[in-house]
Amino acid sequence: MKNLKRPLILLIVALLLIGIGSAVAASFNSAGGDVDVSRIYFDTERGELSGLLYKPEGADEEARPTIIATHGYLNSGEMQDAQAIEMSKRGYVVLALDMYDHGHSTGTMEKPIPFFSFWPQAMYDAVQYMYEQDYVLKDDEGNGIIAVSGHSMGGFSSTHAVMLDEVDFQESGIRKIQSSLTMGSDYQWVKTLGYTDEQINASYGPRPSGKIAGVYDEFFFNAEAAAAGQSVVKKDYVSTAEGLGFLGGLESAQAGEFYEVDGGQRIIYQPNETHPWNHFSQQSTEYAIDFYDTAFSDYGNLVAIGEDGQTWMWKEWFSFVALIGFFLLFIPVISLLTKLPFFNWVYTERPAALSAPKSNGAKLAGYILLIVGALYPALFFTALYSANETGMTLLRQISMITIALSALILLFSFVKNSAKSVKMGSGLILGLSIVQYIFLRQQERFFATTEWFGGATVNPILFWAINVAIVTLIILVGYHFVSKKAEGARFANYGLRANIKTIISAFVTAVLAVVIGYAVLYLVDAIFQVDFRLWTVAVKTFEEQHVWALLRYAPLFFIYFFIVGISVNVNTASSFYDGWKGYGISILHFIGGLILYLIYHYGLLFITGTGGYPAESLSSIIVIGLVPILLVAAVYNRYFFRKTGNVYVGAFLNTILITLITLANTVLYTIL
Repeated sequence: MKNLKRPLILLIVALLLIGIGSAVAASFNSAGGDVDVSRIYFDTERGELSGLLYKPEGADEEARPTIIATHGYLNSGEMQDAQAIEMSKRGYVVLALDMYDHGHSTGTMEKPIPFFSFWPQAMYDAVQYMYEQDYVLKDDEGNGIIAVSGHSMGGFSSTHAVMLDEVDFQESGIRKIQSSLTMGSDYQWVKTLGYTDEQINASYGPRPSGKIAGVYDEFFFNAEAAAAGQSVVKKDYVSTAEGLGFLGGLESAQAGEFYEVDGGQRIIYQPNETHPWNHFSQQSTEYAIDFYDTAFSDYGNLVAIGEDGQTWMWKEWFSFVALIGFFLLFIPVISLLTKLPFFNWVYTERPAALSAPKSNGAKLAGYILLIVGALYPALFFTALYSANETGMTLLRQISMITIALSALILLFSFVKNSAKSVKMGSGLILGLSIVQYIFLRQQERFFATTEWFGGATVNPILFWAINVAIVTLIILVGYHFVSKKAEGARFANYGLRANIKTIISAFVTAVLAVVIGYAVLYLVDAIFQVDFRLWTVAVKTFEEQHVWALLRYAPLFFIYFFIVGISVNVNTASSFYDGWKGYGISILHFIGGLILYLIYHYGLLFITGTGGYPAESLSSIIVIGLVPILLVAAVYNRYFFRKTGNVYVGAFLNTILITLITLANTVLYTIL
């Protein structure tokens, strides 16, 4: 019983964090119960759309002005909760929409060019559905009192929805969309559908229309920078030809001021924010409230106009409390599971700590492994994720040099009849270097979005992760045979030694722990209609297609978590790294270089107006999401190695949990 006390206390703490965090988050999400929040699904010609419907009390008896808000590429409807919470508590009906192949929505349309399969029609399909609902207000002429709003790709979809609505208006005489507000999007992707600036601007007609254009947006609002492939620069959209055209073709204009165009009011807001910052910003939310106050000023009898104050961030902070509880939950759950027969096979004899390196050479080798292990994933992230040709060429050249050197050392070791460790080490490095070179040549294949691997942004992350694993293993092998083997290190010291029973038990333990964790999430979702999140880091419910994708991706991501986990164990095998030092090194291995990448990139953007990697827009945003999730992986890796004596539980748990979290939070093309 004594051995159960600590995990039981941790279990209670984790469940309290989840329960209290979710309950309070739900209270803010529903305006203290005055707004009914539910997930809805509806069929369309192109598949099935889903979203969170925020319906204020009394909306069923008296129809309300309505806002449909949607997310950007890779995200889901929950990313619009600032708008959803603030506007629904003011009396609006709000649908936070998952676009096709994002979140809980599925697109069954043909997808010859996947990126153009979902966003052009998603918002207007949602408008068609919402227009038919009795709780959505229509005026005396049948026009819908509906605003469309979207961030990034959701902005493209919202803009195109207005255009489609205007085409329908020419035939029906009814406008279903009353106003539009986009965030973090300009016209460049809408124009790829064949439209001109003039056609887009004319489509707004008399509708109140607004744009939130971040000054430090990584993608949009500077056509020249985008055309040059150097878009991560400071922007002033209101002074550009496109911005001035939106405002009616003015010669100059001011951000934050309404201008009358074609009988409607138009405005551009310019917060000092980056692209993902828009949907986690009190400033952008204040702009959205200001816009809707103007757009719906005639409906003050149904919705609150001019009401100050924001509460959405409290929902976010308490969802974060629940998120902490969720990640903490796996420690006591696995600890308790492994008290049971079969599950207790996960334990192996905890390897004895090696003595700290004594020679300067051994110390230097350790520092090199640590520095390279931390910096390599960041230094070559742009090459491996964005296919930067200069970086890829350098990587292939380094790989060829490594092949040549290891081959020469191997040949020399046989000629001189060198020690077995020299032959084995150089032979392994030669083999791994050849594998790496072949793998680097497969980048285009890995980047392809296929029916089997439908995660368009998961694929380049996977390519990066496997390459990091191979290079890490090359360095690890060299370090072992040059330094650690002489100190008496064996596979057991790195957490590798285990029989088949241990490995099977570790796998089943990790699977069951994830099932338990997600069962708690689904229970919370059913009771409170919230998930666990902070900003872009979210653990959310998923659909059947995400499970099938997990089975395809997880074996490949296991390579990364397994090898990097071993590398951390190699570098912390001495007694010097007992306690918190070991956790620090583990974290440094996983995310140290990525943090430096973000500091350099965004530090220069804010200081000089040009990002450290001005061509890296999406990839840098991906890094922002990777850092917190890999921080969790680093802690799990170290904790479960220390607890079980081997690498397997941590590697399996990280693989299953983080792969599932990633797939459920990004685009997943289900049919191609």
